[in-house]
Amino acid sequence: MTSRGDADEGAAARPRVQSAARTVAILLAVARSDRGLTTKEISEQVGVGRQTVYHLLHTLTETGMLARGGDGRIILGLNVGSLVAGFDRQLSPSERLAPLVRRLAQETDETSYAAGWHLGEITVHAVSRGSNPVQAAETPLGFTGLAHARASGKMLLAMMPADERARYLASHPLDPVTARTIVDAGAFEKEMELVRERGYATDREELAEGVCCAAVPLDGGRSPYVLAVSAPKSRFEENFDRNLAILRKIAEVSFIELLKS
Repeated sequence: MTSRGDADEGAAARPRVQSAARTVAILLAVARSDRGLTTKEISEQVGVGRQTVYHLLHTLTETGMLARGGDGRIILGLNVGSLVAGFDRQLSPSERLAPLVRRLAQETDETSYAAGWHLGEITVHAVSRGSNPVQAAETPLGFTGLAHARASGKMLLAMMPADERARYLASHPLDPVTARTIVDAGAFEKEMELVRERGYATDREELAEGVCCAAVPLDGGRSPYVLAVSAPKSRFEENFDRNLAILRKIAEVSFIELLKS
């Protein structure tokens, strides 16, 4: 039998849990938007009544986690920067991503990667070689260059707001690496649209002759990382559908659960 004290404790705890979950959902919704959200848009996306959203927004703005932009839309506040800095200090993505990358290499038999943003650069965080006797040349751990020619880089760039991507490309020009590298800005933007539409990116001999790669976002794009698999061209094309399905299956892991591991 549940005691009155237990019942009171459960009733008191439930709103706190719901409030915390709703607060996180609001922060994530605003973070995923290109230029902030209105209160109505937040209410619709989070699935919470506007009055409740209003009270939570008041707390979030008072604590500096959110702010109102010049157009009145809700944007991230300055204190979010502390979370970002703490994330960089505390999280070792290689440790958490490595098991996924090893599994990807085992199931595809091909060299596999995890990449993501670190200090403003698209960085290789984990690498695992496949078991096929002939493997694509590895991109080394910590590599940050030529994102526009890498499937992982194209996937992460396609997930960015257009203005942020433009700023990144202004300092990371579309230099040719092979004859197949996309070097025209208009053509690259069309490639970004295609990547978003189909939910995966490819590099077909854009980084290295005879080598191809495919990448998908981790946790449906709710994390700052992507998984990728690389193979010699003939094997890449032959096994493309199979390996893409494996990529997508492994990438379904919840980013929040991954952080707990």
